[in-house]
Amino acid sequence: MTTPFFARLAGAMALSVVLSGAGMAQPMHGIAMYGAPALPPDFTHLPYANPDAPTGGRIVTGETGSFDSLNPHIREGSVPWQLRLLAYESLLGRSWDEPFTLYGLLAESVAVAPDHAWVEFTLRPEARFSDDSPVSVDDVIWSMETLGTIGHPRYLNAWTRVSGIAAVGERTVRITFSEPDRELAMIMGLRPILKAGQWDGVDFTQSGLNVIPIASAPYVVDEFEAGRFVSLRRNPDYWGRDLPFRRGTNVIDEVRMEFFADGTAMFEAFTAGILSTMRETSAQAWATNYDFPRVRSGEVLLAEVPHQRPSGMTGLVMNTRQAAFADWQVREAMIQAFPAEFINQTLNGGVDPRITSYFANSPLSMQPGPAEGRVAEFLAPFAADLLPGTLEGYVMPVSDGTERNRGGIAAALAALEAAGYTVQNGVMTTPEGTPFAFEILLQTGSAENDAILNIYSEALTRLGIAVDVTRVDAAQFRERRDAFDFDMVYERYGLSLSPGNEQYSYWGCDTRDTQGSRNLMGACHPAIEAMIGRMLTSDSQDDYVAAVRALDRVLTAQRYVVPFFHNPVSRIAHSAELRFPDVIPIYGDWIGWQPDVWWVQP
Repeated sequence: MTTPFFARLAGAMALSVVLSGAGMAQPMHGIAMYGAPALPPDFTHLPYANPDAPTGGRIVTGETGSFDSLNPHIREGSVPWQLRLLAYESLLGRSWDEPFTLYGLLAESVAVAPDHAWVEFTLRPEARFSDDSPVSVDDVIWSMETLGTIGHPRYLNAWTRVSGIAAVGERTVRITFSEPDRELAMIMGLRPILKAGQWDGVDFTQSGLNVIPIASAPYVVDEFEAGRFVSLRRNPDYWGRDLPFRRGTNVIDEVRMEFFADGTAMFEAFTAGILSTMRETSAQAWATNYDFPRVRSGEVLLAEVPHQRPSGMTGLVMNTRQAAFADWQVREAMIQAFPAEFINQTLNGGVDPRITSYFANSPLSMQPGPAEGRVAEFLAPFAADLLPGTLEGYVMPVSDGTERNRGGIAAALAALEAAGYTVQNGVMTTPEGTPFAFEILLQTGSAENDAILNIYSEALTRLGIAVDVTRVDAAQFRERRDAFDFDMVYERYGLSLSPGNEQYSYWGCDTRDTQGSRNLMGACHPAIEAMIGRMLTSDSQDDYVAAVRALDRVLTAQRYVVPFFHNPVSRIAHSAELRFPDVIPIYGDWIGWQPDVWWVQP
């Protein structure tokens, strides 16, 4: 049966198989990775936005941890994650109802070379920063070069494939690629554009709370208190409020982010009415903790929002740079020892499924059983380097549902013995004769993760392994994670329905030793590199999907992560005056949805 995802993609590809031909060299209102944008040049609003949404009101969200910076574009500091999305505009904007499509935002049009060797963006003459200065080609060039050379590591990899950037008109800039790249035009279109003049005489790499960003987006930073809250105010003079892309979005006057020491304090703030919205990741908590007075009175509504996005990968990442986890059989033992079914029943009531692969829950996930067809063909050249389960099919172990997990513990012991480990006087001993001990790094504030680790560490102790669960604050956690200073660390990889170049930054060889990158596991494998390359150069839907499914197989069978669970629906409790449209994008509750298309109904 054709899924909505494939139906949308196939519909676009029926118009054009690839971004090629003379037509695509002409300025367009948007671009798509495959085919043509679903929305015509004269579209009136995004399909999941309410063009008649009223303006006004406020939404107050909660975060655990703290922050010490307002610059989300550099490696230094801890930043409220929403700032990048709400305070900075990009040349193109993403429709979260289409996997591969961008529409003009700061840019009124985009033109792509027939061979994908360059992209041109023409700025809207009305585009302005929040200080009412125009967004210029010089701002675009400065932003691209600065982010690509000294910005956060997430920006660096793509910039290495850019050979030049230059103005080719008063409002037009051309970015030339080192070699043709189908996705790079889209990546450049999503780069945030900063006001260059604001950074004259300022060390961009060290800016923290001392520089209030001059925004090009609907919101500006109004006030903040370090570590406690940030308040964003809707700019009444925002230049793009009448754009079809923005119609019905960003209509709430104030977006306030409150910070709490832990999840318990944050939940109490929500029940007391201090926060107006709360996401719940635990099915068990959703079933048992949301019967408080404000829910019963109707002041708080409970919503379950479906989605079609991949599960991504959430769990404990094993650092293969460390000797303990360089051996895949040790990593297999760590997965076998995890009593997933018992933890799921205890914490989630058994409702949330376990993550079985990186792209599970989506049409891009690896298929059960042995690799077949194009997937097998793509992986065949690397057969000698692939771990067991890659070609044959890797299935996540299923425990007996008890805390002791006897079968899983036995399988873990067998895997460790195969790696040369032995138990001596009740202590697991490495092949070198030393006790097997390692640290699991967590950020404080997550009761759910604490509960999981309490159960898991007990299981590892029964194996004779000495485990130290270290909990640190947000700043220390980020510093150690960015420096790869951990054995195991909790991480959540959110993956999209249109994976592309960002996969290199997650698990590509070039980022293995780049501190601050998302390649926490230290992945570097020729098959991973090749499958990402296949994704980026595929000329057909079938080849693209086969390449992602092959990548999914390699990543999963490499056993880099002890997977947790995923939510096939998002669970959101919110004040009754907060509303959202009936039409839900395929990504569901994701970036660009809350607070973007929500409104306050008086």
